[in-house]
Amino acid sequence: MASRPHFFGVYHWRERLPRIAAAAVLLWAAVVAYRRGGRTLRAVAVGVAAGALYRGGDAARRLCSPAPWALDRAKYDALGSILSLEDADRVLDVGCGSGRSIVGLAPSLPDGTTVVGLDPFDDRVILGNGPALARHNGALAGVDVSPVAGDAARLPLADGSVDAVTACRVLHDVPEERRAAAFAELRRVCADDGVVGLLELPITPDGVDDHVAYWRGCLEDAGLTVERVATVERPTREGTYVAVAATPA
Repeated sequence: MASRPHFFGVYHWRERLPRIAAAAVLLWAAVVAYRRGGRTLRAVAVGVAAGALYRGGDAARRLCSPAPWALDRAKYDALGSILSLEDADRVLDVGCGSGRSIVGLAPSLPDGTTVVGLDPFDDRVILGNGPALARHNGALAGVDVSPVAGDAARLPLADGSVDAVTACRVLHDVPEERRAAAFAELRRVCADDGVVGLLELPITPDGVDDHVAYWRGCLEDAGLTVERVATVERPTREGTYVAVAATPA
């Protein structure tokens, strides 16, 4: 029996849907002008239509990147392979969103693990984002998810209360002035014998070129010892993901 597909929501919809709508309006206007105009107006209409199709198509392509059902498991496999999760009873996934990272890491989690999925759970970035969707996608992957609304820089968990903390493609969205606080929070809630796993994009502050060294340094500055590092090629864009496993120093 085929497994049910996941739905992870539509990313960056607030920026891209208006562009698609604007392109559709321009295309409609160009069609009307072409039907009613003379030779010159028709030539202009063709140019406008071509531009609208290009801009609308580009926005639609970006709207579906990543596709709402896609996982791109390679990057999660890379992170899972360098983490020691076989004894993890309780895992915190920071910035879980609709559950994509939880589903990606599910094969690395032992049976019976509870994942606390923390996220603001608003739709500013992901259309459809919410605790119910995170819980649903986790269940499809065989993972018990307990969603918690919260802020990465002020985690609503007790000190040392989880066996592992993961943060996948999320901390680059934390404002730079609050980023150190977020990393300190990862360290605070992780048990002394636990592990922190980071998966990040090649995004760094201005003037910083080496994203691997940057994200590694963020963990070390928070009092964590980096144990293993892996990089994974991005399938559709330049640069690499970096996966880092660190333990409390």
